[in-house]
Amino acid sequence: MPCLLRTTGLSPKRTIWTFFVVVLVLAGIASVNPVEAQGSPEKRIALVVGNAAYKAGALPTPANDAGLIAQTLQAAGFDVIGARDLDQNGLRDAMRDFLTKANASGPNTVVFVYLAGYGVQYQGDNYFVPVDAQIANATDVPVEALRITDLTRSLAGINNRGSIVVLDAARANPFVQSNQPLAGGLALVDPDANQLIAFNAAPGTVAPQEPGPYGSYAHALAEMIRIGGIPIDVVFDRTRLRVSDLTKGAQISWNASKFKNAFTFFDRVSNPPPDQVSSYDNDANRTKPISDFDERDAYFAALDRDTMRGYEDFLAAYPNDAMARRVRAIIAARREAITWRETSNADTPEAYWSYLRRYPRGPHVWDARRRLEHFEAALEPPPSFSVIEYDVPPPPPPEIVYVDRPVLYFDDADFGYAPPPPVVFLAPPPPDFVTLAPPRPPTDLYVLPAPVFVPVPEWVEPPRNVAPPESNIIFNNIHNTVVNNTVVNESEAAPAAPGLTPGEKLAGAAVVAGAGAAALHVALPPSVQKKAAVLQKQAPVAAEKPAPAAGLAPAPVLSVQPQTQPQALTGNAATHALPGANGQPLPPSGQLANKPQAAPGEKAQPSKAEPNTAHDPRTVAQSPLQSENPDAHMLPGSKGQPQLPEANAPAVKDESQIAKAPAPTVAPNAKPRRGVAAPNPDAHGMPTKPAAPEIIDNTPAKPGGAKNSEPQLGNPRHDVPPPSGEIAPPPALPREPHVAAPAQVSAPKAQPEPKLQDEPKIQPESKPQAEPKPQAEPKPRPQPKPAIVEEQAKRPPAAEKKKCGASDLPACP
Repeated sequence: MPCLLRTTGLSPKRTIWTFFVVVLVLAGIASVNPVEAQGSPEKRIALVVGNAAYKAGALPTPANDAGLIAQTLQAAGFDVIGARDLDQNGLRDAMRDFLTKANASGPNTVVFVYLAGYGVQYQGDNYFVPVDAQIANATDVPVEALRITDLTRSLAGINNRGSIVVLDAARANPFVQSNQPLAGGLALVDPDANQLIAFNAAPGTVAPQEPGPYGSYAHALAEMIRIGGIPIDVVFDRTRLRVSDLTKGAQISWNASKFKNAFTFFDRVSNPPPDQVSSYDNDANRTKPISDFDERDAYFAALDRDTMRGYEDFLAAYPNDAMARRVRAIIAARREAITWRETSNADTPEAYWSYLRRYPRGPHVWDARRRLEHFEAALEPPPSFSVIEYDVPPPPPPEIVYVDRPVLYFDDADFGYAPPPPVVFLAPPPPDFVTLAPPRPPTDLYVLPAPVFVPVPEWVEPPRNVAPPESNIIFNNIHNTVVNNTVVNESEAAPAAPGLTPGEKLAGAAVVAGAGAAALHVALPPSVQKKAAVLQKQAPVAAEKPAPAAGLAPAPVLSVQPQTQPQALTGNAATHALPGANGQPLPPSGQLANKPQAAPGEKAQPSKAEPNTAHDPRTVAQSPLQSENPDAHMLPGSKGQPQLPEANAPAVKDESQIAKAPAPTVAPNAKPRRGVAAPNPDAHGMPTKPAAPEIIDNTPAKPGGAKNSEPQLGNPRHDVPPPSGEIAPPPALPREPHVAAPAQVSAPKAQPEPKLQDEPKIQPESKPQAEPKPQAEPKPRPQPKPAIVEEQAKRPPAAEKKKCGASDLPACP
């Protein structure tokens, strides 16, 4: 020790202090290391999209599938954002939002992406199709759809724990219906580093159409995620077995993984109940030769491994088995997919000639020809060229029949596939997860459906060392039977979820008291949320249009909807009921032209012109008294008759611009126009500039002549019958021109109300005017049409007398 001290040049005292400092530092490191060994809590984020409302043809399940997967991921501790029915801009913006979020989440983040809808492959790349895509030609694909490679490469470039990309999109698509079709299904791809890619159907194949409410793949994947305690590769292997079982072999899912880190969606308790079937998830069984299994187990062992060698070993061991034909089809599709992937990766004329020599009528023939056109090379393989070497041998003749077409179906009746036996190596699904109730249709824009929550088994625990997202009710209640359902259903005043007992419903309501339903719904991506907010603000504005035209009096509430049945008259309206309305006696038949009298006590049925009257307080329904002859009650100015003076024109600004229909017979069939105060004479083909000024100038003013027929309200026989469902236009009021329309309300009333001349603002009494109203002729005797028009022509000048004698006008001379 003294030698060491002399060598270091330290005094004994300083050496002791140094020793204590080193001990303290080491102790601190020892106290910190356990936390660092565990690492910071793992973050989980997910993007879920379900596109169903395609312009090219709607799909029944993708939106529900996305909602089911999103809910399952929420239970597993993922911070999920998602949407449904995204167009191209919305889809790209959502992807951009999610990549931004993934970049900011840190290196200890696991990323999950699930896309359900239509997927297509083009020249070796896979594309996810937005709902507004218009793909008429193959070259439209990269313009109209989102390339999945751009997403996977961006995720691979982020420093995180790994990413999982699931495409539930291999479907028979309606795009490019021509003699140069796209290859069916999705293209075989290699995942990037620390990444897993999964398809709902094997490369080059498509899933069968399903009625819903959920697709087999989403249903199976959600079930396997909820098992807990199994590695991620095993989750997708078991999903393949379940999908095959649910579809009777018509759909074989696929996945490829380079996921390096250990990952489980859920954990398990230390002593879970034993599996109901013999375990296959051990090294001994997974490495056991296929030939060592019996025929039934050998098929499922090959399906679980999902490798070319496993399928070939099955055919070598059991060439005559009932599943041999189905296995040959699986091998044929996989061999062609591998050949095309290597051809596309080489991307040379020799590579495409090599593919065409192997598969002269294969699924990717037109992809190869399009690339040869790009290289300006011959479309047919030349006699001699450098054939590229593939990792798989050429297909034997029995395989060609399966891939000699653009797309392969595993349920194709042409091949007579035998249905597979009941699945082994897989426990039966939980009883409450066999049949899932459909979710309630979402009411908000882009929001995913919220399925009825099924609790995870009691022996499954939330994942440990995971940072739970904020306000994740599902993650905090994965075993609760009714909490999540009650939050959704009770808060939306909807019926309880199917299968819930009253006790469960009450228990759930007590637990979630004060919880908001928004906590259960999947949040929209920020850009989609902004777009939805803008559209929701625009929707009420569109509903309020059209607004009343400038200068027109606002239509009463009654005019919002055209009435098909007359309203009962009450109060003052009943006092001033029109002749013939509500059992009132009609005027003598001689005053009506060719119109039968309505039965007493029977409600008069509105005519086709009645909706106009409901919109205009100055216009009274005329259908019961309308003549069968349209000329019996012509308006002044129609068909060459003299026009009323301009003083009798409605004093409404710009009303002449509302309608310009020339035919006088349009009135009975006129549609209601919101915000229009009264029908315009121009709308019935009347000349707008008759010789009315001469009548005004030559007629002396009379105090009682304002408002046309109002002085004669006491005698219904002197009411002027409006021709063809209209009455004479009211005169202009200099004092309040904008209320001239309401002032006309009293014109056809059956009781004398002289004071109504000075009370134009009685719009509430316009309600009964929407009733069909019989009106009497000015005289008890029948008059020819010219006489009626002449009577109407004589009366309008009296409107000029309103310019004096009123309370706020100079006295009349």
